[in-house]
Amino acid sequence: MRSKTVWITADHGLAIVYFLQSQVIKELKASGAEIILLTDDSLKEKIADRFKSLELQIEGLKLSEARASASRLRDIQWWLQFLRRVGGAREINTGAMDSYIEQVSVEEPNRRRVFIPLARLLIGLLRRSRIARRCLVRLQEFFTFDLYADLFEKYKPDLIISSTPGWRLDRYLLREAAARGIPRVSVIVGWDNPSSYSLPGVRMDYVSCWSEIQKEELVKGSDWPEDRVHVGGIPTYDGYIKKEWVIPRETYFAQHGLDPQIKLLAYACSFISFSPNVQNIEAIIELMDAGKFKEPTQLLIRLHPNHFMDVHLFASERETIRSLARLRPNVQVVEPIPLGGSLGYYSGEDMSEKASMLAHSDIFLTVYSTMVVEAALHDRPVISVCIDSVKGWDVPRKYSLPLSEIGNWPTHDRFRRSGAGPVVESAQALQESVNRYIESPNLDQEARRRFIKREITFTDGSAGRRTGEFLCSLLTQD
Repeated sequence: MRSKTVWITADHGLAIVYFLQSQVIKELKASGAEIILLTDDSLKEKIADRFKSLELQIEGLKLSEARASASRLRDIQWWLQFLRRVGGAREINTGAMDSYIEQVSVEEPNRRRVFIPLARLLIGLLRRSRIARRCLVRLQEFFTFDLYADLFEKYKPDLIISSTPGWRLDRYLLREAAARGIPRVSVIVGWDNPSSYSLPGVRMDYVSCWSEIQKEELVKGSDWPEDRVHVGGIPTYDGYIKKEWVIPRETYFAQHGLDPQIKLLAYACSFISFSPNVQNIEAIIELMDAGKFKEPTQLLIRLHPNHFMDVHLFASERETIRSLARLRPNVQVVEPIPLGGSLGYYSGEDMSEKASMLAHSDIFLTVYSTMVVEAALHDRPVISVCIDSVKGWDVPRKYSLPLSEIGNWPTHDRFRRSGAGPVVESAQALQESVNRYIESPNLDQEARRRFIKREITFTDGSAGRRTGEFLCSLLTQD
C-alpha cells in the first residue's frame, strides 16, 4: 500500500509559520504521509534551505499563472470575489465586512462603483439566504482553469490542506481539486479571518479553527456544517507558549539601543489600510517628552507589513515614524523582516523579534491588532490606542475610517468586552491607562487570561499536535 500524499499550500507568510514552525507537519510526517509543500515559485530554494531538517518536497504554486487566470473575465471574477467576501450571513457580527463595502464604494474605479447599489441588493440577499450563498460558492467554481494538471498527475494527492478556503489565489488549485474529487481542508491562520473574509471561494470539506468563537462564525456566518469544523487552537502560538523564540532581555535591549533600567512601551502599528497610526505614536511621544508618565519610559515601535507596500501614503507614514525615532534617543523602530516574493513582510523570519518585543515590554500598545492576543498570551498589559487622525488619509479616493468608530468589528468588540485592556481615544486617557499599568502591572491579569482562553482555546502549547492529529485523521477516512 502506497503512503498517503498530502499537499499543503502556503502562499502567505503566516502559513509558513503555521505549518513549518509548529508541530503540524511533524505530526503528518510521523503518520507516514508524503508531504508536498506548494508555495511561491521564487522562494522554493530559500524555503527548502531554511527548513531542510523537515526534508520537504516543494513545488511552485504557479502564482503568475494564477494571477493571469484572475484577469480572465476580470470584472466578473472581481465581483464574485467581492460578494463572497462581504456576503456572510447576518447571524454574525458583520462590522468588518460592512467597512470593506464602504472602502470599495470609495476606492474602486467608476466602472465598478456605478454598480454598488445593485451589489448592496445582492449582499442583502446573500446575508438572508443560505441558498443564495451556496449558489455563489458554486458559481465561483466556473472559474477553474486546470493550472495544476501536471502536478495532480505527478503526485496524485490524497488530501489538500490550504491556509485559506479559497480566499486567495489558492482558490484555483482548490477548485481543480474539487473537480477531481480530492478532499480539501482549510486551516484558519488569522484571528479575524472568519469574520472578515466570509464565504469560501470553493466548496471545502473540513476546516480547523482557533476557538468555539471562530467555529460559530464559520457555522453561522459561512454555512460550514458543524461536524466539519474542528477546534484545534492556533499552532503558530505554541512557540510563544514554549518560549522557543525569546531573546534574553539584556541581549534584546542591547540590539535596539534600549536601556534595561527604563520601562519599555511597545507599540505595534495596525489597521493602516483604513487609518494612519502616526497620531497615536505622536501622542505617546508627547506624553513621554512632557514627563507625564509616572516613571521614565522608552518607546519601541514596530512598523506594519503594509508600511512596505507600494502605496505612497503608507510609505510616507513609515518615513515619518522613522524620522520621529531619529530625533529621540528613547524611541526606536523595528521592522518586519521579509521572506520575499509574494510572502512579503508577513513571515516567520522575525518570530524571535516579535516574541522578544512581547515578552520584554512593560506595556503593549496597538490598534486592536491580533497582537493584543499575543501580548495577553505573554501576560503583558495591553492598551488599544484609538486616537482619531485629524485628517485621516486625506487624499481623494482613499477611504478613511476614524479609529473611534471601529470598536464594532468582531475581534475589536470581543477585546473591548473582555476587560483584557482599556481602549483609549484621547491623550489624557492614554496617560491615565499607562500610569495605571506602571503602578499595577497585574491589573486586568485575570481578564487577560480569560480572554486568551476564549480566543485560542489551548494555552499549553498543544495546538500544533492537536491540529496535526486532526489532519492525520482525515487520511484514514474512506
